[in-house]
Amino acid sequence: MPPQVHIAVNINLLGLEGKSDVMAEAPFVFTVNFVPSVAQISIRGRAQINGESDEIRKMLDESKQQKPPPLAVVQAVSNASMAEAILLSKAMNVPPPLPPLPAQTQAAKPSEARYTA
Repeated sequence: MPPQVHIAVNINLLGLEGKSDVMAEAPFVFTVNFVPSVAQISIRGRAQINGESDEIRKMLDESKQQKPPPLAVVQAVSNASMAEAILLSKAMNVPPPLPPLPAQTQAAKPSEARYTA
């Protein structure tokens, strides 16, 4: 493994399809690219969205107008796909697609509380 690997994560919802008055599906592609090119993870699927008929109709109308999908749908797809990508990266022995943890500095450490009785 190279000493430094950059990881790029991309999620694309490919549209919104009505399945019934209270259900829609959104096909998606979730990709993780590593630079240098040591691996690539691509997850494809269909998110099932259930809700009130008014909500589903509104989402379908907005999709036809090329408006972005609701943030809740994007977040749900992202969370589920990220969990799968982490498991796959472990099996492939490459770094997981997680942002690095910030280094803890002296100022960020909680102060020690002291009490006297």
